[in-house]
Amino acid sequence: MTELSDQALLRYSRHILLPELDIAGQQALLGARALIVGAGGLGSPVALYLASAGVGQLTIADDDVVELTNLQRQIVHDMASLGRNKADSAAQRMLALNPEVTVRVIGERLSGQALADEVARHDVVLDCSDNFATRHAVNSACVEAGVPLVSGAAVRFDGQLAVFDTRQPASPCYHCLFPEEGEANDGPCATFGVLAPLVGVIGSLQAVEAIKLLAGIPVALGRLTLYDALESSFRSMKVPRDPACPVCSGRSARSE
Repeated sequence: MTELSDQALLRYSRHILLPELDIAGQQALLGARALIVGAGGLGSPVALYLASAGVGQLTIADDDVVELTNLQRQIVHDMASLGRNKADSAAQRMLALNPEVTVRVIGERLSGQALADEVARHDVVLDCSDNFATRHAVNSACVEAGVPLVSGAAVRFDGQLAVFDTRQPASPCYHCLFPEEGEANDGPCATFGVLAPLVGVIGSLQAVEAIKLLAGIPVALGRLTLYDALESSFRSMKVPRDPACPVCSGRSARSE
């Protein structure tokens, strides 16, 4: 366990006051490793909250650069970040917020073996990407490595959140919910637009679930949470595991 200095005890005192976290939970966070895929609208609150919460080793990956249109919602960046790689810009802000954490920058799009290797090095993965191809690739890597995945998405006025942990026999994976061969498709914010605070709501919820996972606080698996910003409403639905899922159905056999 990571020992807490006097400064750390003060910094994280509001966490330590929570009996569900306490000192042991905060020590677990300081010793944990989280991979953030995407440093845009969702990745912004995720990066800031995980850094401020004291997740000890953070890796953030993004190959994109900051543009003026991003600043409407991607709050980890500012005017001085224009033209800069998003992961690098986010890392600077994270370390300014909490220099006690370690932030590793991957300024490229993770894919293939590089993605698989990175996922396997971490205790939790937060998918903050904006396209189905990346989401499916991240999901497959998480299933293969047995690493929990916290998935978020937001467009227009609609957001969604789900936690997948295929180490648990009853947990579905992202593919169980959104098959690659299905009719679902997503559209970029540049096409459909997105309410600025919506990505903050969903990204913050992703950070909550990741912190719970890392601190050993139970999370709800197999549930899709939907947020409608126009109606100011949340609703949840159960997502069963697909026994014929081509991604996760054979995981038991692989782990034996």
